Amino acid sequence: MTPHPILSRCLRARSRSASPCSRHHLAMFLIFFLFYPAVASAVEWSPLISRLVADGFDDQRIHRLFASPEVKFEPDSMSKKIEALIKKKDRRSVASCPRCREIYQSFLKPDVINDARAYASENKVILDHIASSYCVPGEVIVSILLVETRLGKNLGDKNAFNTLASMALTPELDMIRPYLDSSLIKPRTEDFARSRCRQKSNWAYNELKSLIRYADQSGVDPLRIPGSIYGAIGLCQFMPSNATIYGVDADQDGRIDFFSPSDALHSIGNYLHKNGWTCRIGKKKQYQVIFAYNHSRLYAETVLAVAGRIRNGGPLAMSR
Repeated sequence: MTPHPILSRCLRARSRSASPCSRHHLAMFLIFFLFYPAVASAVEWSPLISRLVADGFDDQRIHRLFASPEVKFEPDSMSKKIEALIKKKDRRSVASCPRCREIYQSFLKPDVINDARAYASENKVILDHIASSYCVPGEVIVSILLVETRLGKNLGDKNAFNTLASMALTPELDMIRPYLDSSLIKPRTEDFARSRCRQKSNWAYNELKSLIRYADQSGVDPLRIPGSIYGAIGLCQFMPSNATIYGVDADQDGRIDFFSPSDALHSIGNYLHKNGWTCRIGKKKQYQVIFAYNHSRLYAETVLAVAGRIRNGGPLAMSR
């Protein structure tokens, strides 16, 4: 029987001086991938289940969640994140995404701007209230919503729970190495990749806990929440941990719903306001606050350019 690729990597790692897979992971993969492949998908979550229970989550509920057939190990999120970080470190991010500028420029097309203006008009009452409460103009809110989710039409094609759980389960680089572009893992990048893999795994674990809590507070099934490749959710594409920091129950129904326009748009306004957006904010500071929302120069430039096009098309909610 051919060993599972993750197991093969772990075995080879033990013969090198680089950080090897833990004996626990080796034993787990040996026993279940070699001898019980039919149940491996259910049992491989054991370390994560134990960690969640130790952090205070209900034992039976967590076991039920991970026993669901909807829960699947999806290594692409962590592998793509590590690849992106390596490319960014090597200053290859622009070359690795030659269509990025083209994609962002597509938001400035007349028909797209017209859709954004129509959305702003339909949600004028909400946007007026946001402008009054947070000093954030309506066109900025709509511009972010357009770039993030195409005005709510694209909420992500991933299962947020699976994304975050899979990343949380893979702190060791060798567990995702079979899914990485092998040309990126070289002696000069391997230590960096190992370190960031552990960091991102811990980050994802905290976001997974926040996702479960968000689902509980919102009264939704945590396994039915769509998300981006890295686990961002809702119209506003917030990470789950932002729910308690920036989430707003604008419609006062007792829960924060990032899939509700009222709650999601107010939450964007609250985020921008708490990150420095003021009533008399200058252009430079506007850029800095938008950059805090998404750490991309091209993103910030696009959001402000789109907001300008929306504003020039007619009166929208303006900050006081």
